[in-house]
Amino acid sequence: MQNLFGNIYKNKTVLITGHTGFKGSWLAYWLHEMGANVIGYSLKAPTSPSHIELLDLDITSIMGDIRNLNKLDQTFVTYKPDIVFHLAAQALVRPSYENPIETYDTNVMGTLKVFEACRKHNVKAIVNITSDKAYENKEWIWGYKENDPLGGYDPYSSSKGAADILATSYRNSYFCVENYKKTHQTLLATCRAGNVIGGGDWAKDRLIPDIMLSVLNNQKVSIRNPQATRPWQHVLEPLSGYLMIGQKLLEEKKEFASSWNFGPSDEGSITVEEVVHYVKKHWDSVDYEIEKNANQPHEANFLKLDCSKAHILLKWKNVWESNITFEKTVKWYKAFYENDKVLTYEDLECYVNDAKLKGIEWVK
Repeated sequence: MQNLFGNIYKNKTVLITGHTGFKGSWLAYWLHEMGANVIGYSLKAPTSPSHIELLDLDITSIMGDIRNLNKLDQTFVTYKPDIVFHLAAQALVRPSYENPIETYDTNVMGTLKVFEACRKHNVKAIVNITSDKAYENKEWIWGYKENDPLGGYDPYSSSKGAADILATSYRNSYFCVENYKKTHQTLLATCRAGNVIGGGDWAKDRLIPDIMLSVLNNQKVSIRNPQATRPWQHVLEPLSGYLMIGQKLLEEKKEFASSWNFGPSDEGSITVEEVVHYVKKHWDSVDYEIEKNANQPHEANFLKLDCSKAHILLKWKNVWESNITFEKTVKWYKAFYENDKVLTYEDLECYVNDAKLKGIEWVK
């Protein structure tokens, strides 16, 4: 793993906010395997079981709230990170309807405080993670580009749009690319990704965890929006994009300090009901029913990203197609529930090997 991404992360101090979450735990593991000095800053693991706890990584794990500026400041003083991957968030749509104040406070004010800590301590690079839901969703059939309007119907989506706008404001106001190395030493990029799946996710109101728990409990999974179309991809796909952006920023390539989409190819955009059928191919115990509730909160029906910018300028490409993504995901949960085995290492090793076979940029 040491020679990936130009070996840029070896011995670097990398701060990950939200390392106890699904994406954050996979990112912490990958960085650890590449020899980074990983500092995690997050609330305690939001679920039990918890992927980060199952991994039992030899990293520094700080339990803290990103809204606590004093604790953030203390963390930056103590560990002096070279780069920050900001993933900490209230990341679910339905809970955002129930608690919009906490959602905005975490996703907007929390992000503001992370940026302030980075600015105060002259962090070299910031990779800010928002969401594909940050775009103003017009339910059109083509993908959203990085310069399309941001917005959001529900509190979660709009809070992510606001956090994205905040990042652009900070880049313009404090981390201006034109003044890099003149008035400041920081490069800031924002990454937006679609629905990610993979082993180790137990968050409520997410499709794959709901399916897996229903099998465990010998129940039918209840599907709310069977025709809703999402860009499904394995969690390692956007993480490879985040790490590529981090590499470019650490290499002081200021032209990469902008916004980036990371999503699957068109074949990865499939309906919720199709996802259930994909999963059932690999675990025949899966069964489902369609929930009929006229009062359920609004959720987007169609959402897709245009990743041309990443393909052309970053030379980023997907490694796994949908069939492999769902196979790996289901096998991870089956191995855990049936044999108490965690396949995270095997999945990452396979992903890297497949990337080598395809000649993907970050393995060269």
